[in-house]
Amino acid sequence: MAMSSIEQAPSPSNAAVSHKSRRSRKLQRVEIAARSFRVLKNLTPEQVDRFMDSYIIYDLDWADEKTMIETLGPDYQNRVGQCLSDYYCILNHMCAIGDLEKMYIPPLMDPSENLSTNQLLYEATIAQELDLPKHARVLELGCGRGRVAAHISSLTGATITGLNIDADQVANALTFTKDRRLSNTFVVADFNVLPLPFPDASFDAFYQIQAFSLAKDIPALCRELHRVLKPGAKLSLLDWASLPAYNPENLHHRELMRRIKPLIGAVGTPTPTSLAADLSAAGFTVLRSNNASKGGLQAPLIEKADGYFRAARNVLRGLVGLRVLPGHFKRLFERFTRDCDAFVEADRGGLSTTSWHWLAEKPVGGVGEKGRGEGGKEGGGVSEASSDTAVEIEARSSEGEDKEEGGTGGGRESG
Repeated sequence: MAMSSIEQAPSPSNAAVSHKSRRSRKLQRVEIAARSFRVLKNLTPEQVDRFMDSYIIYDLDWADEKTMIETLGPDYQNRVGQCLSDYYCILNHMCAIGDLEKMYIPPLMDPSENLSTNQLLYEATIAQELDLPKHARVLELGCGRGRVAAHISSLTGATITGLNIDADQVANALTFTKDRRLSNTFVVADFNVLPLPFPDASFDAFYQIQAFSLAKDIPALCRELHRVLKPGAKLSLLDWASLPAYNPENLHHRELMRRIKPLIGAVGTPTPTSLAADLSAAGFTVLRSNNASKGGLQAPLIEKADGYFRAARNVLRGLVGLRVLPGHFKRLFERFTRDCDAFVEADRGGLSTTSWHWLAEKPVGGVGEKGRGEGGKEGGGVSEASSDTAVEIEARSSEGEDKEEGGTGGGRESG
């Protein structure tokens, strides 16, 4: 496989340095897992109860406002926001114990590599396709602990501004960024509360990883992104989507979706076509729409993650039984590891995926700059380069992996 311009193959003279770097990353992973383990150990019963209660939102869908109001009340948007905060402030530590600190299952880029390396490979493709200018400013929604931002910044030299609803993750991202002397910045905010807290035309590019499925109003959010991006800016999106094989009249299909949404943290369920249409209506030109996983399957990586966390759950269950750990460890990980079989079945059956990828661009001048308040319908469109098939990605990021910190192990409301 050819090397991208972003990274190069390590030379033999760098072998010792690379080995030392990998050993250092492993040590850092242990330290990160140990810190998160201590946080989980010291959770109060109230925090655990709020986490468990937050799952109620995943039985709902933004598209069904009537049920939202009946379940959560007329202030349902704020209730969802609070549930998301209660959910992610614990989930990010559960994921950090394993190989999912970034809290997302990546597209399957290289079947021979592990989950964290596939994350790095996918992130390298983001860095490549955004085609950034020097000293670029890039926006990320759902930035998690800032690990994806650190990697992309290391590959491109860009300054990333990350936005996340969970103050715990933002605090972690700020500390991490300061320790590594990066220029990235992070903001605690809910991207369902619009407008976004940024001036017009203030960013050179945008990316997000599995965050739009939390968006209440994707068309409005796309219009906001059009506002804050400069002309010529590209957007790279990776997200959950239901696929054409999914039949909402099929009771088994609906049951699979009901079980998957709490596992992946999805409130809405876009389709490849609906999100492409929303981007076009906002004034963007859609350049590509495709399943980023090789062969269109994430299942091998899902199964790897599931195997690890099931093993961890069994160990923790035993330690709880011996009264070495508090009982809430069993409660948390029993819920966390539920229903992965539904995720795998839907992926292998082509019903849904969390690796659908869209690439779009804000046009430079012309009609693309019109009609922002009305969705910019004249300015959008779908490029002939768009495709609904997986593309062959040639980016490999061994150099980028060495530049990033050791926490490349697993961020949803992302990394």
